[in-house]
Amino acid sequence: MEKSPREELREIVGQIRGHLEAQRDLGVEVADLRWPAGATASPASLPTLDHVREELGDCTRCKLHSTRTQIVFGVGNPKADLVFVGEAPGADEDAQGEPFVGRAGQLLTKIIEAMGMRREDVYICNILKCRPPNNRPPEADEILACQPFLLKQLQAIGPKFICALGGPSTQTLLQTKEAISRLRGKFFDFHGIPLLPTFHPAYLLRNPSEKKTVWEDMKLLMQRMRQS
Repeated sequence: MEKSPREELREIVGQIRGHLEAQRDLGVEVADLRWPAGATASPASLPTLDHVREELGDCTRCKLHSTRTQIVFGVGNPKADLVFVGEAPGADEDAQGEPFVGRAGQLLTKIIEAMGMRREDVYICNILKCRPPNNRPPEADEILACQPFLLKQLQAIGPKFICALGGPSTQTLLQTKEAISRLRGKFFDFHGIPLLPTFHPAYLLRNPSEKKTVWEDMKLLMQRMRQS
């Protein structure tokens, strides 16, 4: 009997979760982000963002569920050519349920508009769907719990480009401990998708002089997008 899209999604997420749990049992602190076996389904059978959100549910897979106000899943065009991936929700995002709506989010919106697009044209999400207490950095077990859903989000969208905002996002997606200062401004391959790391907008609020650096990165991204 042919499986429904929901059944296929549950099977794929189960494979991802089993893969991550096996790595955790082996003491791996940073999980392998390869697509698991069976996850390269035909476009017609890939889940939608609605399916992924339904599978995520009222998530209690890590300790952050006990301190969050609400899950912050993602926002934007479900078939966007460009996805921005940040670190985690902050206080404003936790309150409103939408990523990048505080001061850093307002700066990201200005960057997107300077690129000739609107927030509605792109997709914006984070590697974590729940706010860490006091905006502390994500911990390994929290990243492990959220990674299956980040992967499925990216699969469902099928973007042509990814922009990783800041160190934690870049290090998670590229599976590296290299500093963002050494990675930014260069394209990397993420399962056939060009990925460009750059500084997080929150970093720019603390270091305004680096806005020029990020704009140079965005010009590089725009050039590559025009050529695609």
